[in-house]
Amino acid sequence: MEAPRLAHTMSSPASPCEEVIKNLSLEAIQLCDRDGNKSQDSGIAEMEELPVPHNIKISNITCDSFKISWDMDSKSKDRITHYFIDLNKKENKNSNKFKHKDVPTKLVAKAVPLPMTVRGHWFLSPRTEYTVAVQTASKQVDGDYVVSEWSEIIEFCTADYSKVHLTQLLEKAEVIAGRMLKLSVFYRNQHKEYFDYIREHHGNAMQPSVKDNSGSHGSPISGKLEGIFFSCNTEFNTGKPPQDSPYGRYRFEVAAEKLFNPNTNLYFGDFYCMYTAYHYVILVIAPVGSPGDEFCKLRLPQLNIKDNKFLTCDEEDGVMVYHHAQDVILEVIYTDPVDLSLGTVAEITGHQLMSLSTANAKKDPSCKTCNISVGR
Repeated sequence: MEAPRLAHTMSSPASPCEEVIKNLSLEAIQLCDRDGNKSQDSGIAEMEELPVPHNIKISNITCDSFKISWDMDSKSKDRITHYFIDLNKKENKNSNKFKHKDVPTKLVAKAVPLPMTVRGHWFLSPRTEYTVAVQTASKQVDGDYVVSEWSEIIEFCTADYSKVHLTQLLEKAEVIAGRMLKLSVFYRNQHKEYFDYIREHHGNAMQPSVKDNSGSHGSPISGKLEGIFFSCNTEFNTGKPPQDSPYGRYRFEVAAEKLFNPNTNLYFGDFYCMYTAYHYVILVIAPVGSPGDEFCKLRLPQLNIKDNKFLTCDEEDGVMVYHHAQDVILEVIYTDPVDLSLGTVAEITGHQLMSLSTANAKKDPSCKTCNISVGR
């Protein structure tokens, strides 16, 4: 009996020179698993004459695509009509562990010249480890397949968002940024022990640290960019920083021009929410020519410091004037050390609202406002 099929044709790549899996579909057939165990009603038989793929190569990896190629013996090569590609997240290497037979389990591709491109945000996520194995197959006139043995299992990891993907996020963030409000300081909240440690062990200078994994899963700054987190949002009614904070009761405040000025570059880093109505935008301020600046230049969209929707720095009547977006919460990463002598440290009078903490916060993958059409 022919197994039911769920067709899902993949979109063509931007470059016409790429070889693409054509008419790629997800088939709800129970193929034999990597250990060679076959379902009794699968309608699939083994055929030794079909060559087994070996020496699997993965290349041109992006956040939602990769190229795959392999070697195979020439024997019965002309009988091959399809390739079966078993793609699984690394934490779930076992195949066919589904409760229902109508759940797609394999990628089925028509046999095309190698290497071929596998792409599609419906099954690939950025910065995620996968395992992949391949079979060659021959489709019979009755619709059943004969297949080779599975190849060896290969592991690989998808890439971060590219500048193209981040620009899509940037454009979404711009839609909801809202009107601009004035600001005069950047501030950083921590516990008293943090500032005592900075004074005693780091010569009074706060040191950059590696950004955590909060925000978009594919963000190229998570776990890689070193910097110091600052806030700059103000209260609408006072024009001053809020007195509440989730990060500690002691606050370092520094005049905005000390960190953000024409000698710094500004980059867009991320846009996300945590299952809430309000959204966060991560910006990076990097002194021109610094290591942080070089890191961001390769990976992040650069913003005009005088004209953007989130954080601006401009001169009016010989004085630097600063504005921030009203309707998003800005998280600013400064990529160089900052000496405490540039500002002041004082205890705040408000509450420590832990519910607002973004430390290793997971992005809501279902939010239509802050997600783009690539893997989450």
